[in-house]
Amino acid sequence: MALFLLYTTLSSGQPRASTQAVFQESQQNQTTSQEKPSQDKPADSKKDSKPSDPTTTRLKIHVTADDKPVGNASVYVRFPVAGGIFHKDKLSELNLKTNEDGSAKVPDIPRGKILIQVVAKGWKTYGKWYEIDSEAMTLEIKLEPPAHWY
Repeated sequence: MALFLLYTTLSSGQPRASTQAVFQESQQNQTTSQEKPSQDKPADSKKDSKPSDPTTTRLKIHVTADDKPVGNASVYVRFPVAGGIFHKDKLSELNLKTNEDGSAKVPDIPRGKILIQVVAKGWKTYGKWYEIDSEAMTLEIKLEPPAHWY
């Protein structure tokens, strides 16, 4: 911040007097901002405990095939979001990968109708619409083998 202030000029076009004056001014600004409690931030912010929003849900997806977990499968979650005044609702998309135990945790998404698609190498592509209406939900998805080609 001090380097930026060195190169600024006053509205009259005159450069600032000295580096020492700029440094002292920036130090004074920092101490006064530290002494005053901020009006924007609450005194006891709770970063660790997130309040549960009643319009969102926590979703966990577990992907299996032949009763074995499918790792490194691509999971696509699409859900509607408000598009604004001039646009109709749009579908927002999350792209996730499953871990070794076949599970993928989805960040908080709005409740309602969502589309889940799963693509994994060597398995038939899966896609289905779900109606989500609870606070937390776990979906079990079983992939099928692909059709045999002669």
